Parts: sequence; structure tokens; C-alpha cells
Amino acid sequence: MTGILVAALSTALAVWLWTGPDVAALRLNRLTSREGAFQRQSLRRLLTRPSRARRAEAWRRASIELCQALSAELSAGRTPGEALTRAVTAVDFPDPEALRPVLAAARDGGDVRSALVSVAAAAQGGEGLVRLAACWDVGVSVGAGLAAVVERVAGALRTAKAHRQDVAAQLAGPRTTARMLAGLPVLGLLMGAALGMHPLDFLLGGVPGLLCLATGIALDACGLWWTHRMATRAAES
Repeated sequence: MTGILVAALSTALAVWLWTGPDVAALRLNRLTSREGAFQRQSLRRLLTRPSRARRAEAWRRASIELCQALSAELSAGRTPGEALTRAVTAVDFPDPEALRPVLAAARDGGDVRSALVSVAAAAQGGEGLVRLAACWDVGVSVGAGLAAVVERVAGALRTAKAHRQDVAAQLAGPRTTARMLAGLPVLGLLMGAALGMHPLDFLLGGVPGLLCLATGIALDACGLWWTHRMATRAAES
């Protein structure tokens, strides 16, 4: 009876595969449909969404480019407002819409310093914009050479970027070591199971084992958190 049932199911499956729709065509229709396009766009946004650190680094890089472009425009003889407008337009910022108040202030002769400070406060990694705002205040109000001051700010920002990259390279080894040490307990469990000691039976079979398991997980998590905290402080210093 079982053999007949298996044969019948196999025959039905073979008939369905032979006469049913093509799998490749179904996948192609799904991918070319509107729902498939929306799913692809959502997945692309999810995969390409920058992290907080990457977004901050993008803002710092854009601040350096803005200072360099502004210094070049000022050296070409343009007025501060026109130079800032052209520089902001030429730089690829992570959020161009956030620079609209700066553009409006530069074109209309408004408070550029306050606009730059407001953008820097809203953007993670906008320290360069704060320095540029201070330079703008000094250069426009006091009449100092704005191009030379902005160029010095760009140099200082480049030096700070090189320092951050050097610190990140030096911290890559400790971060990797910490992750490897965090995975050693799992390796110990696998070795114990391979030797026939049945560690999971002890860890999951009673209160003492559960206490040991909870304590080990807590200590492992605390070690990872503490290492990450120290590395983050070192990178931000």
C-alpha cells in the first residue's frame, strides 16, 4: 500500500513538473513585476543604508571638500557669498537638502554662520562645518583673509582624518582578537562534544548547568561590550 501511494505521488509530481509553468518564467515575471521592483528597491536601500560611523565619515569628507572648494573660489577673486554658493553646489554631501539654509543665506546675504552651525548640529560628523562657521564669522566680520583661514581649516581637517584612519588601522587587530576570544567558548563546547563529554547535557539539564551557561554568556557579552567601548573611545580621542 505504501509503495502504491509513493508511486502515485511521484507520478503526480512528475506530471506537474512536466506540464506546470516554467520556474524560470515565474521568477522572471516576479522580478519584472511592480511588486518585485519595490522589493528590490527596499532590499537595496536596506543593504546600502550607511551606518552611523560611515555617515559621519561622509560628512567629514564633504566638509574637507567644501573647505578646499571654498578656498579655491575665494582665491579666484569671487565674493564670499558667491564662492560659498559655488562650493556647496560642487560638493557631494550625504544630505544635500540639509544645505539649503546655507545656500539661501549665502545668496541673500543672510547669517551664514548660524546656517552652518545648524547644519553641523543636525549632521553626525559636522565638526568641520563648525570650524568653517567660525572662520566665516572672523573673515567676514573682522575682514581677515578668508581664503587663507579656510585653507588652514582644510589642512587641519585632513590631518584629523589621517589620524582617525591610523587609529582605526591600529584598532583592527584588537577588535578581531576580541571577537575570536568571544567565540572560544563555542569551540570548547564543540571539542567537549567531540570527546564524548556531552557538555550541553550538563548546561541544559539542571539548575547548576543553566547558571553556568547564563554566567558564561553574560561574561562573554560584557567582554565584547567593554572591548567595543574602549576601541570606540580610542577612535574618538
